[in-house]
Amino acid sequence: MVLETFLDRTFGRPTGLLGRLGGKLMAQSKGEFTAWVITELDFEPDDHVLEVGFGPGIGIQQLAEAVPDGFVAGIDASPEMVEQARKRNVGTIHEGQVELRYGVADDVPSEDDVFDAAMTMNSMQVWPDAVTGLRELRRVVKPDGTVAIAFTHHSGQSKDELPKLLADAGFDEIRIEDRGDDFCAFAEV
Repeated sequence: MVLETFLDRTFGRPTGLLGRLGGKLMAQSKGEFTAWVITELDFEPDDHVLEVGFGPGIGIQQLAEAVPDGFVAGIDASPEMVEQARKRNVGTIHEGQVELRYGVADDVPSEDDVFDAAMTMNSMQVWPDAVTGLRELRRVVKPDGTVAIAFTHHSGQSKDELPKLLADAGFDEIRIEDRGDDFCAFAEV
């Protein structure tokens, strides 16, 4: 019980000092895998992209580089992570290329069909309802867009349940790619 609370406050739902420490550790450990997921999404320079559960903002930073003429939005349920990500991405926020908000996956503050793609990494397992969150991602991504649901081996997430969750959320074209012990499900809208 104590270990679960520690891990949740550090990585799952980062709060307080443990959350700030967890954000720094995540920033050091997820960069290469995040870059791989972004490469697999194959963006156009002017695409609009959403990241849910952006943590310390490494993915937001890399997405902004991948879509230099586009727009990157992000929501995260941790005030500590929103603060860290804002500090990391202050330039692109000031330029209007990036917008970060406090929020949750099952209530994305966006109109329908706005984004060319959406991604999330190591966050779905802490959403209140995974299928509801996935439906929200499907709602805000344009037809023919892609949703990427990525997990590092630290997440504890099983890839075996992903196809059913994605199908229950309305996705029918689903592929799972492995990269060592890490994996990502790509679903077409």
